[in-house]
Amino acid sequence: MRSSDLKSRLAPVLPLIAGFFGLMAVGHAFPAFAGVIDLALPFFGLIGLGFICGRMFDFGEEGLAWVNVYIVYAALPSLMFTLVSKTPVAELLNLRFVACTVGATITAFSIAFLVGMKATRNAQEAAIQGLVCGYANIGYMGPGLTLAALGAGSAAPTALIFVADTIFLFSAVPLLMAAGRQDGESVARTIGRALVRAFTNPFNLSVFVAVVAAYFSWQPPAPIARMTVLLSGSAAPAALFALGVTVALRPMRRVAPELPVLLAIKLIGHPLVVYLYLSLVGGFDRVWTFTAVLMASLPPALNVFVMASQYRTYVERASSAILVGTLLSVVTVTGLLWLITTGALPVNLLVR
Repeated sequence: MRSSDLKSRLAPVLPLIAGFFGLMAVGHAFPAFAGVIDLALPFFGLIGLGFICGRMFDFGEEGLAWVNVYIVYAALPSLMFTLVSKTPVAELLNLRFVACTVGATITAFSIAFLVGMKATRNAQEAAIQGLVCGYANIGYMGPGLTLAALGAGSAAPTALIFVADTIFLFSAVPLLMAAGRQDGESVARTIGRALVRAFTNPFNLSVFVAVVAAYFSWQPPAPIARMTVLLSGSAAPAALFALGVTVALRPMRRVAPELPVLLAIKLIGHPLVVYLYLSLVGGFDRVWTFTAVLMASLPPALNVFVMASQYRTYVERASSAILVGTLLSVVTVTGLLWLITTGALPVNLLVR
């Protein structure tokens, strides 16, 4: 690689490196922030490391294929099984919690969809805009962050949020896409394909198996258990590194004028809505409440780009939303972690 090419590739990562060392300096200068920075920096540092490697080495997206297979089909399902299978079944059937969290996702999605419809009058583009605001990066970023910040008790709410959000979003978006095109496919067929896709998601399948194992108090034989533990330990680092590489390989070419509004809904509105819903219903403990708020605060998921590409609509702008949203989340998520770890946020927003 020529030195000029290397410089052009590394130029976008210099602010990232400067910000990393800047946060370290803040943690050193202000001990009150040291704890949350110690928690957030390794997490976002892995994303940054992946981003830097993605900019330095020109291997293309093909090089990520087997890494993603490992993460999606082996590491993350093993992590969820290991944690959820040891959780009391009563916690896994918390329908009040599911109603609040998926209700917040539906709210964020619907607001963005209506904004998109008003701006573009295009149901397909508006559906992807809704996805930007409703589909947080709960797969790659969620488990690692919630477990690091809130401990093993966050496994059950993390799994419930993933399953419920995936079923809703994998059903709503294909239905809205079908409504915006004329290809002769029936609504029933569209919904059926969407539900099959949601229920066969490896993460969802692992949660289902884990719930059955928890119900029967079953644990796998020792060799398999040790293998799942090894896979579980690699899940978060591999997912975060792969996320950074993926973002690096999708340079920002077109920024939509509605992007600031969409990211405000995603990074600020979505967590506020789920916080409000959980507070209105009440009765949730600290770990469950803040797991839901943290999950909702995450930036748009990589699957937003995948689905935009699948339907050939809003592709470049979806890529920009993921890139900018991920960068902004360094500030917004770190700030939220500080509020949680310092006790500045009450468990119930409506109770003093």
